[in-house]
Order: sequence, then C-alpha cells, then structure tokens
Amino acid sequence: MDKEKYQVEYLVNASKSILYTCLSTPSGLSEWFADDVNIKDDVYSFFWDGGEEDARLLTKKREEFVKFKWLESEEDPTDKSFFELRIKIDALTGDTALLVTDFAEADEVEESQLLWKSQIDKLRRILGS
Repeated sequence: MDKEKYQVEYLVNASKSILYTCLSTPSGLSEWFADDVNIKDDVYSFFWDGGEEDARLLTKKREEFVKFKWLESEEDPTDKSFFELRIKIDALTGDTALLVTDFAEADEVEESQLLWKSQIDKLRRILGS
C-alpha cells in the first residue's frame, strides 16, 4: 500500500541552534523523540519500550533541517517515504516553527499526526516553550 505524505507545523518557542541540537543529536532526540538514541555512521537507532527502530540520516543542514529514512522502508525500492524536521522562522513575526514532514498509510495519517503532536508537546516542555 502506498504511503501518504503529510506535513504538520508546530510553533516552538526556542532559538534555532537549541532546536537544531534537539533534532540532530542523540542526547537531544532522546529527550523528546525516543527513550534512547545511538548513532553509528549515518544510522540512528531509536529505542522505545524495549523495541528498536533504525533510520538513516539522509541529509541535514545546520540550524535548518534533518531528514531521515527508516531502514525497513529502504528494502522496498518503491517506498519513497522519509521523515523531515525543518526549522522555519516566520519573516514577519520572527516566530520559530517546526515543520514535520512524514508518511503514513492513508488510514493511519490521523494517528500518526497525533503521535507527532504528543512528541512535539514533549519537546516544547523540555524547551520551556
């Protein structure tokens, strides 16, 4: 089944550099995204409740974005899915937002968005925003 791409934007009251650290480092990601995170080369291992998921870091740009692909989806050449966390600064207000791009099965998009909301709420608490 083809996955559906979706984007959700969250206001995050934090500097670009602090936010980028939370998105790109094992210590930052383990504070809000997973219970624990390890890196070997360009593969990040995310640990939740005794389970492990691995994702390859596809690309990143300092203080702008990180883009990952789950390793299990690399096995399917037709799977173009990824997840990206992009820092966006509003030109008028100066507000900082986090733009999440992800993919999910059509019947799981809403559930996936709720999961991201929960994770981002945790990130906001850590950042004090």
